[in-house]
Amino acid sequence: MGCIQSKTSHLPSPDQDPPITPDPKPDPANGEQVDQDLVPAFKEFGLSELRAATNGFSSELIVSESGEKAPNVVYKGKLRNNRFIAIKRFSKQSWPDPQQFVKEASGVGKVRHKKLVNLIGCCAEGDERLLVAEYMPNDTLSKHLFHWEKQPLPWEMRVRVAYYIAQALDHCSSENRKIYHDLNAYRVLFDEEGDPRLSSFGLMKNSHDGKSYSTNLAYTPPEFLRTGRVIPESVIYSYGTVLLDLLSGKHIPPSHALDLIRGKNSLLLMDSSLEGQYANEDASALVELASKCLQYEARDRPDIKFLLSAVAPLQKQQEVASHVLMGITKTPVVIPTLLSPLGKACARMDLTAVHDILLKTGYKDEEGAENELSFQEWTQQVQDMLNTKKFGDIAFRDKDFKNAIEYYSKLVSMMSVPSGTVFVRRALSCLMIEQPELALRDAMQAQVCLPEWPTAFYMQALALSKLGMETDAQDMLNDGASFEAKKQNSWRS
Repeated sequence: MGCIQSKTSHLPSPDQDPPITPDPKPDPANGEQVDQDLVPAFKEFGLSELRAATNGFSSELIVSESGEKAPNVVYKGKLRNNRFIAIKRFSKQSWPDPQQFVKEASGVGKVRHKKLVNLIGCCAEGDERLLVAEYMPNDTLSKHLFHWEKQPLPWEMRVRVAYYIAQALDHCSSENRKIYHDLNAYRVLFDEEGDPRLSSFGLMKNSHDGKSYSTNLAYTPPEFLRTGRVIPESVIYSYGTVLLDLLSGKHIPPSHALDLIRGKNSLLLMDSSLEGQYANEDASALVELASKCLQYEARDRPDIKFLLSAVAPLQKQQEVASHVLMGITKTPVVIPTLLSPLGKACARMDLTAVHDILLKTGYKDEEGAENELSFQEWTQQVQDMLNTKKFGDIAFRDKDFKNAIEYYSKLVSMMSVPSGTVFVRRALSCLMIEQPELALRDAMQAQVCLPEWPTAFYMQALALSKLGMETDAQDMLNDGASFEAKKQNSWRS
């Protein structure tokens, strides 16, 4: 059998450390500004471009924490120049006049800061009203505070959030954008470095009349309940509710929190998971600041400069990177354009979905290939091989992955012409028992068997992602999608 050059031949052995790749340099020719954040200039997008970026506004790309139930759904997407974006979709009824929508969005698009999720464009075609912003890959403050999986957000990260958001609000105020609509834990997102940023979507009204306010009424500024309008001091009140979230790690209505503070029981507010991480005087300072922000009368609340002066001294570990504090792995943002459910499952590293798809696919991708799965003569050796394959397939189906590996390994040694499907199944079995290096080797062998088989590329991508080699994983996903498209085009013709 001839030796075929693998797409991953340039990679080091899986036993070695992954290569360190330099950060990409900005390319002014692609419309990127060489400024503090390398953010492209604000522009009006065509609807077709945004539809393509989101696979037709696919429900699979919705990133709103309430999903499709959110009043204004947010999607993630990828532009043709490989920039990743977040797209907020309004209803036409919210902004009936397209020119008014574009004017408002353009004004927000002029406000740029490294502590903001910057707005980079909009679209107002037909019934669509869309905002386009930078994409933040590491979830919202709400997710990290209330729905964490690996570890609660540490104290130092919480005071960093308070400081960075105050900086963002201060910059917005200096740009004469003193109104921020509905500030809450969903509006704070974490970028690829793990740094907290304030969503620029909150600088834009949810509707042309500005009367919408989506949070629970218990957290709504008192003056909004009275008048239906937001004023600059409302932003300070909402900042106070975010401080309560940071202190407690849960949703506490301001009225209840203020009762505890007045009763000198403020330490009852504190998240028990933070015990031992902070000095009592620092916690008291943040509690006192929250109390000032939550005053019923707007005139009694502090201004943004006061917020900055109050939270700046609480930063005690400024030299520690945010992603280290949060315990997250720094990886490039990837949302490939994929043509198959298997590719999508590999991209999101959903091993259960991959298993289901491989079971349904079976061995049909090897039909017509010269291999030992179809036989001309019946021998004892053939019988042994078929039995071994049968037992391997049963173990794989029943998710007995250790036995599947054992039977498939025996089968590989028996077959004169290897099967790509067997290698792919053994690769997934290795991933299921946390052996990504062996999985990568098997996926590469599958590509040797079937050089243009998308599944082999997708499985390599999955193994590479598990090994933390995201750039190479992206290349494999793109190659798989390319061969998928080639296969579909040949069917059409």
